[in-house]
Amino acid sequence: MDYFLGIDLGSSSVKVSILDGKKGRSIISCNYPEKEMDIFSLQSGWAEQDPDYWWECVVSCFKKLNKKINFSLIASIGISYQMHGLVLIDKNGKPLRKSIIWCDSRAVDIGKKANESIKSEVISKNLLNSPGNFTASKLKWVMENEPDLYKSIFKIMLPGDYIAYKLTNKINTTQSGLSEGILWDFKNKNVSSDLVSYFGFKKGLLPSVLSSFDNHGSISKNISKSFGFKENTEITYKAGDQPNNAFSLNVLHPGEIAATAGTSAVIYAVTDKNIYDKNERINTFLHCNNSIDNNRNGLLLCINGSGIAYSWLKKILNSGDYNDLNLSAINSPIGSKNLKFYPFGNGAERILNNKEIGANLMNLNFNMHDQIDLIRSVQEGVAFSMNYGIESLKNLGVEFKKIKVGNSNLFLSMLFREAFVNTLGIELEIYDTNGAEGAARAAALGIGYYANEKDAFKNLKLISKYKPKKSLREKYLNYYSDWKKHLSNFL
Repeated sequence: MDYFLGIDLGSSSVKVSILDGKKGRSIISCNYPEKEMDIFSLQSGWAEQDPDYWWECVVSCFKKLNKKINFSLIASIGISYQMHGLVLIDKNGKPLRKSIIWCDSRAVDIGKKANESIKSEVISKNLLNSPGNFTASKLKWVMENEPDLYKSIFKIMLPGDYIAYKLTNKINTTQSGLSEGILWDFKNKNVSSDLVSYFGFKKGLLPSVLSSFDNHGSISKNISKSFGFKENTEITYKAGDQPNNAFSLNVLHPGEIAATAGTSAVIYAVTDKNIYDKNERINTFLHCNNSIDNNRNGLLLCINGSGIAYSWLKKILNSGDYNDLNLSAINSPIGSKNLKFYPFGNGAERILNNKEIGANLMNLNFNMHDQIDLIRSVQEGVAFSMNYGIESLKNLGVEFKKIKVGNSNLFLSMLFREAFVNTLGIELEIYDTNGAEGAARAAALGIGYYANEKDAFKNLKLISKYKPKKSLREKYLNYYSDWKKHLSNFL
């Protein structure tokens, strides 16, 4: 069997791809829903999604793909998922509430208090992160604000754990997943007893812990019967979307850098060091290929408001096509006629010290600016915000000359690529891959179909390269400098 299935659970949609192992590329894919998934916000700063709707989206993709591919040919499955979410299930495996997802800001103050109370050495040497607004702090919020529901919790899960559970009836999580929830002790290489004790979580809430490349369970008889999987088909890989995006791009070793600009924008740098950012803008998580013999961490900086800002723009302009937006914006000059956009409207921003400042437009002139200037200013604002974050990475001693990305989301825009490359001053390599294909490739590696990482990526296709141009870089840096100076008005 040479087929491998990858699931990529995003906050906008679910994508499922089937990889032909011999060809080393995806042969068929499905996205569901066609429009962005709803994010429920009952209060300002809240963000929730329904775990069972995620599963409905997976099932919808399975049904579409099953009409064209015999699922008995699928040898193993990989899962990628939106990071930092909190899923709570009862003893029957049913969600007790909607998932509190990655961009939800309700637990910011809980994380701040924990950061002030936990010994600084524990945070800097063991956790490598402030508890912040991550999964552990979100669970503490439930404990304090929904005590009856908290008492009913059987297990907590990350989003990908829930999808794996629905496929296998097995409950487990990963070391990498616990690290993204700030529940991992990097020094002792185990669940953080310090954090669990500080928050006072009841025993037994955490599932059993595996590595990303492991046997996370075999397909249940019910799922096998419904879609034609062989009953012994295993899930052999599970990782958060950013470690998985890096894996998809063959970013696995120290000094290698990946980026994405989907709902959020992320720069992800691999290192073999346990690095702690005392300014708390950069997070350190276990990379998906971390092992006892090879320490691999991912340094992650995130801008919450990236593709979601562009999606918002498409809605208010009533445009049906992102490509139309991209092409029209080229007609606006670099700097968008001094129209400045700050894309921080999707919850508390880590690079802004967990402040929630909202998105902002500066210098809007009704007699000067039109639709194309607004479109360009949004793309430039995202590129500028990513450069603002990269400056924090450089302060940690991270050096790099190129960044790898997939050919998707904002990187489909020629204008965004230009703004990104020339503001950052870094070579950009664009590859023909995506998260779902990466998860499928990882599933093949996890079951031993590929002998090693080099074998797994021998057919990964490089689409194009972009290098900074001196004349353009000078212009973009001039506008970036002004953009950065005025950012302080909102902080």
